[in-house]
Amino acid sequence: MPTSPGFSDAPAVRVFDAVKALAFIGDLSMGQPTDHSIRTAWLAMRVAQAAKLDEAAVVAVREASLLRWSGCTANAAGFAEALGDDVATREAMLALKPDWAPAELHGDLGAVMTPLARIHCEVSGEAARMLGLGAGTQTTLRHIFEAWDGSGSPDHLAGSAVPPTVFVVALAGELEIFSRTYGIERAKALIAQRADSRYPDKLARLTVRLAAQWLDELEQADAASIDAALLTPQMNDVTPVELIADIIDLKLPWMTGYSRSVAAAAASCAAHFALDANAHSRLYCAGLIHGMGRAAVPNLVWNTAARLSQAAWEKARLVPYWTSRAGRQTGALAEAAELGSYAYERLDGSGYFRGAAGAALSIEARILSASAAWVALRAARPWREALTHDEAAKLLRAEAAQGRYDTEVVNALIDERAAQKRVVNPRAQTARLSAREVDVLRGISRGASNKEVARDLSLSPSTVRTHVESVFRKLDCSTRAAATLKALSLGLL
Repeated sequence: MPTSPGFSDAPAVRVFDAVKALAFIGDLSMGQPTDHSIRTAWLAMRVAQAAKLDEAAVVAVREASLLRWSGCTANAAGFAEALGDDVATREAMLALKPDWAPAELHGDLGAVMTPLARIHCEVSGEAARMLGLGAGTQTTLRHIFEAWDGSGSPDHLAGSAVPPTVFVVALAGELEIFSRTYGIERAKALIAQRADSRYPDKLARLTVRLAAQWLDELEQADAASIDAALLTPQMNDVTPVELIADIIDLKLPWMTGYSRSVAAAAASCAAHFALDANAHSRLYCAGLIHGMGRAAVPNLVWNTAARLSQAAWEKARLVPYWTSRAGRQTGALAEAAELGSYAYERLDGSGYFRGAAGAALSIEARILSASAAWVALRAARPWREALTHDEAAKLLRAEAAQGRYDTEVVNALIDERAAQKRVVNPRAQTARLSAREVDVLRGISRGASNKEVARDLSLSPSTVRTHVESVFRKLDCSTRAAATLKALSLGLL
């Protein structure tokens, strides 16, 4: 795995592989099949070409289609709070199911959705910028929910004020979803109904006319030819893997920085076992992306303080399965994703999803699983307080004594006391935050309210509010999720 220019020896991947990983995470978050964004990008390319958009726009729709759900982990908490099951709700919303939102919210749906759209657009636009993608892609993503008639979000732009690439991506996405859900004829009818509201009539009619042909061509295309068609020059560059980890962790504010910490612990432990450079890099990357599958599980499950129901537990057990699946479509990240899917296996076979045991678990898998547990035990969770170093060490050693973890690995982890690597994205916008502003940002990034941060830091709520406003201004954003992502990319959190 190559290193990326501008940040020492941190591992990097081709931007295209990172984009496909984010597309996979986004599809899981939106309740879609894991090839939805890839299929949408191919269809968007055909729509843009048929509409005779210029080459820069064709590039933008390919990239934006793959990344259009990259902001959905960031607003998952808001969706869950307002609408319940964030995954199922969004799946129903995209399919235009009539009952996707509770009846009591229908009158205030705009007030609910606008801030959620703003979070999503800020984060996805920022992700594109950190990946080094062009201004056209960033602008498309920052306006991805706007509509032709001004009924979209978050800024209610209309007509020519909306980039035409937005309408192309919207049409391609709806064609993919509607045709898969309802069949081609119903899909064409739904698109026709939304002409001159969601997107311009001329573009809708063009899509309806050619939809069947495009879908037939897409079904005949193999994965390699689709990848070749979607790859843009900008996506041949490299990018730090940490960006993927940060977007994964945005789904649950209380997990901010968790994946980076697991990666750092695993890498530090690996040094104790004198693993070679490739194994060390693979293990570090596996720590960063082992939670990819978490996107498929509703936040209500993760935020449950009581014992999980059997149905909820079965969903949670599928997290490493989905991470393993991700490896099949993420190019250079495939090995790291496969290793990451062993994060919840246990030496005695009591883990999941495989129930692997003993010799079936490599030293890398043993290090990763123990590292994930070690970091989690010392962090607060909705169902328990954070354990102290000594409490976590005692518990993890007891688990090792019972055969669940490798004792040598556990002892190395506890002795190492690894610090999280402050890997800075070379494309991150520079910003100077004061120590107090960082303290405040650290609190709100983990889901604390201004009032809670004020109490924890012995400040007045008005002072905290002033600090938050200053942080947003310096980081050029307006949402906590975007501020968190930017601060992580700068090594501030």
